[in-house]
Amino acid sequence: MPVNKPTRAPTGAKIIVVIPTYNEADNLPGLIAELLALGLPGLSALIVDDNSPDGTGAVADTLAQRFPDAVFVRHRPGKEGLGRAYIDGFGIALGMGADYIIQMDADFSHPPAAIPKMVALMTECDVVVGSRYVEGGALDERWSWWRRFLSWWANEVWSRLFLGLRTRDITAGFKCWRRETLLGIGLARVGSNGYAFQVEMTYLTERLGYRPTEIPIYFEDRRIGQSKMSVRVKFQGALDVLRIRWRHRGKLTRAGS
Repeated sequence: MPVNKPTRAPTGAKIIVVIPTYNEADNLPGLIAELLALGLPGLSALIVDDNSPDGTGAVADTLAQRFPDAVFVRHRPGKEGLGRAYIDGFGIALGMGADYIIQMDADFSHPPAAIPKMVALMTECDVVVGSRYVEGGALDERWSWWRRFLSWWANEVWSRLFLGLRTRDITAGFKCWRRETLLGIGLARVGSNGYAFQVEMTYLTERLGYRPTEIPIYFEDRRIGQSKMSVRVKFQGALDVLRIRWRHRGKLTRAGS
């Protein structure tokens, strides 16, 4: 489906924040308000909604009408998974001419205030990761010990050691990408759809020789609504790590090279 046409910032880098949504009608207005309040030149938001039954798509359209040069909407026919939503959004953002593409959740787990620092660091690296697990990073105090353990195990033990990665927060969903990095990764070869999408993107980033930088963030539990992370989703993500290793078992080269 078509996206309302963007207006390119007259000066400086064009920055597009890609926000996948499913039942985030209550969170979305506040998040967009915080993003626009940053006053960052060239920044706009692309909302990718999977036909949310709570009316998130209609809320997104209202925001796009209110801020026609800063908010754009992609309506998808149904819930097809986080990875597919990001691939779709990244492709649209690249087509819109984005220099930097930021991915983040709509539930305030990721602090918009960190975005200016992320953008400033793009002169030194290929992707900036908002990390819970580097020095200075932290998890919401309301997380249970079991949830903390699963997150630690998924990052430090299962994914990081098995895939041989240096990045500490492998499952991070808050990142700022350089345009050239996403083009070099080649989005067509990313096969993971759920939360393992984050792992596969991290794996390809490092395997292809791109330079990631992690900055500490405070990961806040969602303010409104219910988490979409179930036991089944976590188990599926663990299995997907095996598939990632197998899928990219041969020599990897950057797309277009």
